[in-house]
Amino acid sequence: MALTSRGSTQGRGWLGLIAALAALVVVVLGARYAGESEPGAVDARIGAAVEGVESPWRHVARAADFLGEPAGAAVLVGATVAGCLLLRRPRAAVFAVAGVGLAVGAATLLKHLVGRTIHGDNLSYPSGHTAFATALALVLALLATGRFGRDRDRPGLGGAAGTPLVLAAALVAGAAMGWAQVALGAHYPTDVLGGWCTALAVVPATAWLVDRVADRRARH
Repeated sequence: MALTSRGSTQGRGWLGLIAALAALVVVVLGARYAGESEPGAVDARIGAAVEGVESPWRHVARAADFLGEPAGAAVLVGATVAGCLLLRRPRAAVFAVAGVGLAVGAATLLKHLVGRTIHGDNLSYPSGHTAFATALALVLALLATGRFGRDRDRPGLGGAAGTPLVLAAALVAGAAMGWAQVALGAHYPTDVLGGWCTALAVVPATAWLVDRVADRRARH
């Protein structure tokens, strides 16, 4: 049964608009910093205030960074999938894997297309760690808000009331991971913004795609 309430439609519309704007930001920043290897003016100012933190905050930054590494990411995604399966929500499990995987994949592809580097030849735009953390937070928030909708089996784009929660989760997760990346000197601040926007653009589109494919398979 489709989510047809007015609130649900508004929630989808807002997230669709935000995804489109986020994609535009990714493209604009990518074009601006393509092929560069130095921080911009904004990067330099923010980096000077954040980079080089001392203990205990450096340990916090390293812990956050680990969660975006393959081992840490696998644990987080695996736990999310296991939770979905325990709740008998296979569609949600597929959405979790697809949403996070496509966001990180898009960030990786963009790195090679843009060619921005940091510390030598290390590709930096957009931040894959930030894209991962934001994507996972978006997935969890979309699933949580969808549980209160009329159809609990959909990965759901939530109702209008759930949209602020979804965006807040994305902001908190992206800010935390982004801070860690800048503090450790792994990325420029604009790399972090690009990673955050990459997840905002990809995950809602993935939710819609998973819904459409699953519904079509169910009908046939």
